[in-house]
Amino acid sequence: MKRIAGLFLLLAVVALAFVALQAAPAQAGTTQTYIVLYKAQAVPADAATAITNAGGTLVYRYNEIGVAIARSGNAAFRSNLLKDSRVENASSTTGFGVQLNEEIEVADASALASSLAAPWGDPLSAFQWDMVQIHAPEAHAITGGSRSVVVGDIDTGLDFTHPDLAPNYDAANSVDCTSGAPAPLLPGNDVNGHGTHTAGTIAAAANGIGIVGVAPNVKIAGIKAGNDDGFFFPEAVICSFMWAGSHHLDVTNNSYFADPWLFNCRNDAEQRAIWKAEQRAIRYAMSQGVVVVAAQGNENIDLSKRNIDAISPDTDPNPTPREVTNACVVIPVEIPGVIGVTADGYNLQKAYYSTYGVGVAQVTAPGGDRRFQIPPTGNGRVLSTVPGGWAYAQGTSMASPHAAGVAALIRSQHPNMPQGAVQAALTGTADPLACPPNPFNPGGAGAWLATCVGGAGYNGFYGHGQVNAFSAVTR
Repeated sequence: MKRIAGLFLLLAVVALAFVALQAAPAQAGTTQTYIVLYKAQAVPADAATAITNAGGTLVYRYNEIGVAIARSGNAAFRSNLLKDSRVENASSTTGFGVQLNEEIEVADASALASSLAAPWGDPLSAFQWDMVQIHAPEAHAITGGSRSVVVGDIDTGLDFTHPDLAPNYDAANSVDCTSGAPAPLLPGNDVNGHGTHTAGTIAAAANGIGIVGVAPNVKIAGIKAGNDDGFFFPEAVICSFMWAGSHHLDVTNNSYFADPWLFNCRNDAEQRAIWKAEQRAIRYAMSQGVVVVAAQGNENIDLSKRNIDAISPDTDPNPTPREVTNACVVIPVEIPGVIGVTADGYNLQKAYYSTYGVGVAQVTAPGGDRRFQIPPTGNGRVLSTVPGGWAYAQGTSMASPHAAGVAALIRSQHPNMPQGAVQAALTGTADPLACPPNPFNPGGAGAWLATCVGGAGYNGFYGHGQVNAFSAVTR
């Protein structure tokens, strides 16, 4: 999940690489975007005037959570704004973007389709070991989900013209949030492909083309939070959750983390302003009944422990390791009420890269493991849609949409089920997985060492267990 929660790896046909670079901090006089966090859970009626007087322009106001998005080229804007006693804090987001750092393997669909007969589903289903593992084919014999259920995929966008996604695309509930204010989602919006990949796992249609998603009958809304350069900025994350909440979406999938800092700490005023604003937006969405599912991360670290953050911020090619405590959080996965998803592979073991941790991990799901867990079909990663075709990828990015899809199936059968009850149903129908012998070390020489804490019913590697679509729709 460092830059985004999926790990895309190179296939010989085509590759799209993403370079891990962060926008350089703006110089004085450069127009920047600001998060303005008010002390009250409301934006004052005269906020636009106050922001103008401080040297900026109001972009958008989120009255429900007391957060405004502003822009200014005035170097004194923040200090001017902080003179307003109603403002808790303000932060420029220019230095707080997180960029994709993966490669994507584009699969030759015709070659795949001709190489192995599909025992179920659509032509490429033979390569969807992940769906078999969570018992999606058996679930589909009962239900593929309801057309009244909408899953919002907060990601880099969505190729809504893709033949596997077009039948389920919900244009009315889709949005481009990259500016911090909602705007129409236009064709060609997913330059990176990551969002289209996660969307396919959730809701690719059972239409005789390509693959089949976990919930092939539900509607999928693209919520673009990653811009065309692959950066996820705080204003986009806030806009995305506010959109999901105000539109009463059933589920959101979140395969990323916010900010360039893997951990956001309360003792940094600007970090605190940003994560507190994001927290308010996430809580607002959940208060409106939205089930929030999030990837745990790909750093192979235990989020329940004190950690060393050796990879932040993105601006520094050689960042200085810093010790972080439990006062520092990864957003969105560590916000209470968010369903954290770790990744496992074909052998039902923790994927070597997957971050974990008691109290954060709720369930596990197939994220793929190209190194140590290879299925008979020959590729340990997850096959899904990308603009123009299909691709293999691995990461907790790929695990999270499996869990989001199962949550959508639960909501389909129980449309009035509260958000917390959906989480309980998801975790309660998961297949428990016990800790492997410690220390877990699939890579030898200590390269991927990890320690699992807990029992078969709940532990830091797998949470309550691997999601089970069939159990979820039959219990």
